[in-house]
Amino acid sequence: MLIQPIDYFLAGWFALAAASTAYVAWDQYRNNPEPVVMKWGFILVTLYMGPIGWLLYVLADKEPRPGEHERFVEPLWKQGIGSTIHCVAGDATGIILAAAVTAALGLPMWIDLIVEYLAGFAFGLFIFQSLFMKSMMGGSYFENVRRSFLPEFISMNFMMAGMAPVMSFLMMGRDMRAMEPAELLFWGVMSFGVIAGFVTAYPSNVWMVAKQLKHGLMTDRGAGSRFAAQKDGSARQHDEHAMSSQPGHAAHDSTKAKSSGNHHAMQSDATVPQLVAVGGVSFIVLTIGMLAPANWVNVRLSARQVGGAIMPPGMIMDRDTPADAMIDMAAVDPRDVVAMFDLPVRGDRELELRIENGVKVFDLDTSVIRWTILPGITVDGYAFNGQIPGPRLHFTQGDRVRINVHNHLPESTTVHWHGLILPNVMDGPAMITQQPIEHGSLYRYEFTAAQSGTYFYHSHDHVDRQQALGLYGAMIIDPAQPDASLAADHEYTLMLQEWLLREGLTYPAMPMNGGLPNYFTINGKAYPATDTIQMKVGETLKVRFIGSSNGFIHPMHIHGGPFKVVARDGNTLPPAARFDTDTVNVGPGQRYDVLWTAQQPGKWLIHCHIGHHTTNNNTETNGGGGLMMIIDVNA
Repeated sequence: MLIQPIDYFLAGWFALAAASTAYVAWDQYRNNPEPVVMKWGFILVTLYMGPIGWLLYVLADKEPRPGEHERFVEPLWKQGIGSTIHCVAGDATGIILAAAVTAALGLPMWIDLIVEYLAGFAFGLFIFQSLFMKSMMGGSYFENVRRSFLPEFISMNFMMAGMAPVMSFLMMGRDMRAMEPAELLFWGVMSFGVIAGFVTAYPSNVWMVAKQLKHGLMTDRGAGSRFAAQKDGSARQHDEHAMSSQPGHAAHDSTKAKSSGNHHAMQSDATVPQLVAVGGVSFIVLTIGMLAPANWVNVRLSARQVGGAIMPPGMIMDRDTPADAMIDMAAVDPRDVVAMFDLPVRGDRELELRIENGVKVFDLDTSVIRWTILPGITVDGYAFNGQIPGPRLHFTQGDRVRINVHNHLPESTTVHWHGLILPNVMDGPAMITQQPIEHGSLYRYEFTAAQSGTYFYHSHDHVDRQQALGLYGAMIIDPAQPDASLAADHEYTLMLQEWLLREGLTYPAMPMNGGLPNYFTINGKAYPATDTIQMKVGETLKVRFIGSSNGFIHPMHIHGGPFKVVARDGNTLPPAARFDTDTVNVGPGQRYDVLWTAQQPGKWLIHCHIGHHTTNNNTETNGGGGLMMIIDVNA
């Protein structure tokens, strides 16, 4: 599924890679007199590096005209490309296969890097060098292993020194889908890593070709080959003196030997101190490339722990950031969305109940939905019964209540009945009073309502994530004996929430780096999509403020005159304790019941008095945004 701009880029990149590979394969076998092992080298490298592999092939190896391959590939820089191609084709194949296997096994990144190095080195040495090159190099297989060991060691070290940091930083970066072989991004990181490895390995390969430690590009015009009779006279004349007059062309000289049926044995003129120095530096560079990322990213984590998670922009992730922190901060995966709801669909709809043997029974189902908060603006949230906030549970003091919670989230959950006095086993905190409700499971909560007033329910498993993503709802308990002093002509329950929406993905909003919100909602909608309350002068409105917000205090203010606070946290205040004010600080978990009387006609605001909370992604829409709604009073 393409869920980020990088996915579309990679889809295009791999389409180009497929076309480039098809061209190189077709042209190598139809038009280019290369030995088979080098044909496959260019094909594999083009598959891994895309158009860059195609470019290298055309610039360095593709015979420009029939019979000119020997002269065309002679320059040392092209011979170095051929040597590096041969190295990368074998080593990268082993590395990529190992990366896919270690990710599937759930091995941590630091083990992954070691396994990748060993697999790449083994595949390059034992398969691509010693086995595939055996007919060209002559001698036994084990002699070829011995001769190839040091050049392969040097080349592999430099290559992995380039690949390891790229893979570590990109796989453990914001978008950790890069750790999952099933994701396009994983293969994108592999491709970019191979390109980086090619760049770091190239200088050493140029030196090794010049010192006759490795083969470069070759030409195969053996008997029976369709290219046998193609070499023109100028190319033959050029071959007669080129090898004796210029250094670094052992591989090209071997091409002539190949044509006459001889093996490609080489005698290197590299000194022991040179070999020790180059080999030692390659090992030092490799060590730095493998170990340095551990200073910045947590290489103890595996794809099984965090694979697929996308972190919010600005989140600080360092070598000590645990997997649980990353998972809780990660974006909602759009692939988990099971339904989408347009702007007219509202949350906080009263839930229909049924009665079983005198018990009032409610059913709550959790799921991932796409919820519209403004025209054209949607968030991916966690919902009860397909709405944000969840449905209102309405019953009476003294009722026996049973609530069946079916969990269809991609993670476990529980439900806490905030502020209620009930049996401890019904309270909801995960791993404390109950085991979490796993995906696909059902948990029954049952209690007798001993209190009355304004309450709410919310997740209490991964609460910073799940409540921030919408897993909450109002719970209104009518008193057994109504209080006439609390009567009102109209009533409105108002629940507050913050959202973090970036680059089309929804993250749980939190008061921490990378988690600060940019959208704010009342009952799941942002102004001007919030409700409008219609009433007349002289009528009274009861507003139930519920602090369903997860980490932010909202000073809620009503225009057009003061209101009277008559209840706090579900408890009705005695008449002497009630007080008039025009703003209450509604903190997370707090509830206030207030009575407001319409004294003048007009449009009067209810809003948060933090200015930023009345914007939509830092902008105002029709005079405001976010935590605003209108009381429309008629004469």
